[in-house]
Amino acid sequence: MNPSEVPPLPRVDVLIRESRRLAEIPGLAEQALRWHHDAVDRRAVVAREAQRLATPRLWPDTVSSLASTAWRVVGVAAPAAPFQLLAVAAAAVGLRVEPPRASAATLARVQRLVRASGPAYVKLGQFIATGDGLVPDEWVTAFAWCRDEAPPLETGVAQQVVDRELGPERQRLAWLDDEPLAAGSIGQVHRGRLTDGTDVVVKVLRPGLRKRFRTDIETLALAAAAAEKVNAGARSANLTGFVELFAQLALEELDFRLEAANLVDSSAVLEAMGADEMLAPRPIPGMVTEQVLVMELLPGVAYTRLDPAAGLDGDRLLRTGIRGVVEATLKHGVFHGDLHAGNVLVDPATGRFSLVDFGIAGRLTADQRAGLVHYLGAWAGGDARGQIEAMQAFGAIGRAASIEPLVGELQRELDELAARANGDVTFDQLGATLGRLLQVLARHGFRMPKDLVLFFKNLLYLAGFAASVAPEADVLAVVQDILLELLADPSSGVLVA
Repeated sequence: MNPSEVPPLPRVDVLIRESRRLAEIPGLAEQALRWHHDAVDRRAVVAREAQRLATPRLWPDTVSSLASTAWRVVGVAAPAAPFQLLAVAAAAVGLRVEPPRASAATLARVQRLVRASGPAYVKLGQFIATGDGLVPDEWVTAFAWCRDEAPPLETGVAQQVVDRELGPERQRLAWLDDEPLAAGSIGQVHRGRLTDGTDVVVKVLRPGLRKRFRTDIETLALAAAAAEKVNAGARSANLTGFVELFAQLALEELDFRLEAANLVDSSAVLEAMGADEMLAPRPIPGMVTEQVLVMELLPGVAYTRLDPAAGLDGDRLLRTGIRGVVEATLKHGVFHGDLHAGNVLVDPATGRFSLVDFGIAGRLTADQRAGLVHYLGAWAGGDARGQIEAMQAFGAIGRAASIEPLVGELQRELDELAARANGDVTFDQLGATLGRLLQVLARHGFRMPKDLVLFFKNLLYLAGFAASVAPEADVLAVVQDILLELLADPSSGVLVA
């Protein structure tokens, strides 16, 4: 498709202005537009910073961090532990990296390194803990503590941050629970209540986190570069490229104003889709800063904790969940970037979804949306050329680059994969095929398209969702049906590239 023929995406700022749900909270629609527009520049700044931090070089603070990392590595008797951590974390986001063998000794050494290191290492552990279907179960189980057992801040620290950040607006919080609902590597959340009776969640960033993350990322960049010097597998996997991808995802989570923009954008998109059974929390205007985010409390429990005896329609839940993810991505180009079980809540009383924790969100341009549709069609047909051409739409490969060597190399990989599958097209093959593509791109020095990785990881999350709510369902068939419906609807703007 000629770029001039690619249909534009619906304008999210227009959807915000038209949103009745956002207008229900006084002042939110106006503030939402400011968050939406300011976030464009903030995300660009984050992307540049991530690229700088992931470029291997020795900064004064990196030298100090390297020294402390060296002592940690010596202390756990695991010189290969940093490289093993990076490899398995890269595999956990869908990149074609062979994770190290999950022996008891290796698992123990890498865990000790993460426990002894900074917050970026714990964040990598969280990637592993949510890598079901992408890395061996032993790794997922071993790092579950990174997701569930982050130590809470000392008593009173969160309240001090809230008082400082909100200033006079702090008076609107009639009650703030001293005990956190949950604590993570980025921050922790507390229940609260506004003076008007609105139940809210207050998210607080851990103090001093940005500086520690920067130093950790610089150190990881050096570790990745060192691995690529001596290890052909690390070089082929482009671990330095993964560090940049990780840095961008992590740094975006460190600014709650970006999360507020993700929340209002997603709320407007879900409403425009008519997805009445799927909600995102609305931020409270005047109560969002870089380090504090106050938002409404939505009902629900993680879908893995649903009571089988509750009588919920699992097939309906599955179709609603998949449609929400696929349609938001392909019709509007905006989607939740981290749909693991803890971020997808279901209200047992109504069967409605609440999507939470929007620190990571995916965003596609119109060209990327067309490229994604092109890729999905090429994947179904085992067409290497189509997949490579789709990557040009994503900006992963320059328009002027010669693609013939990539096409030939990828086709050999796909033919080998198809032979192993006896010609069957399965949902699991989607992840394997994407992995082959990303590996070929990495070997030729091309960048990893962040939003493509996030979308495909979400599709793989849906396999886990299906196993919980509708274990007999054919996930691939449901995805294909929804894609065909979107492609057949001229108003969707989703056309085959």
